[in-house]
Amino acid sequence: MELKEFLSYRKAEIMTYLKQYFVKRSVTPKILSDSINHSLFSKGKAIRPILCLTAYETCGGVYTDILPQASAIELIHTYSLIHDDLPAMDDDDLRRGRPTNHKVYGEAVAILAGDALLTEAFYMYTSSFTVNGGLLIEALKELSSAAGLDGMVAGQVMDIMSESKTPDIETLKYIHTNKTAALLRASVMTGAILSGIKGSELYAMKIYGENIGMTFQIVDDILDITATTEELGKPKGSDLEKNKMTYPSLYGLVHSKKLAKDHIETAIASIESFREKAHWLREIANYLLKRGA
Repeated sequence: MELKEFLSYRKAEIMTYLKQYFVKRSVTPKILSDSINHSLFSKGKAIRPILCLTAYETCGGVYTDILPQASAIELIHTYSLIHDDLPAMDDDDLRRGRPTNHKVYGEAVAILAGDALLTEAFYMYTSSFTVNGGLLIEALKELSSAAGLDGMVAGQVMDIMSESKTPDIETLKYIHTNKTAALLRASVMTGAILSGIKGSELYAMKIYGENIGMTFQIVDDILDITATTEELGKPKGSDLEKNKMTYPSLYGLVHSKKLAKDHIETAIASIESFREKAHWLREIANYLLKRGA
């Protein structure tokens, strides 16, 4: 199986689960359901839940056992995108080639749809599980930390506060580590935690997750400059226009690409002990790097 087919198949399983889940939940009022569906079932790659499933499988689990937990991560990610696009945040009109949520349903409904997705994620996470309850709690702590004060929220605040300021490495690392890398790390880590692995193997997964997370955001910074609006699904150069603190703004394109490559090499080296079981994690890591090549 080629990586493209693997990713497509796993995404289809996740989206099928989510569609069936929300049919059963019967969300009302209808505008809330429509707003959620507009963002959740767009053209995203579902890379975070795929990483969760793949990490679980790499560590010896049967990936279908944690479809609810992996799929819940997509709800958190989608909420973050809806809020990120709001006028008070990045004020974007396009996301994945479509009008952003607030442009279609208004700011109030978009905010509430994001709120609903975030809270529903934790309901989904705990409403159906086949793993040990203690492991579920441990994984949930990891995920909530990455999504909140110790992760995405802190990174987003720093990102906003740093607009138009002179780039510096410590602030830039803080933004990237928290705003983007934290949830990617948690996607890997929760899959690993739910499998029951401990010690050096769990630490290896943490290093892998941290490094692919940093690569993901560095490559996004690069693509904001090098890709077209059609390829990005949002306006090209939006980071530059908003005077965002990015790796290219501090290091330039060439060195930024080298840093992304270094992170991927570290990520792949960290999971060497898993040998062939880590095949898809290695493939995903290389895929994330090639996005900005």
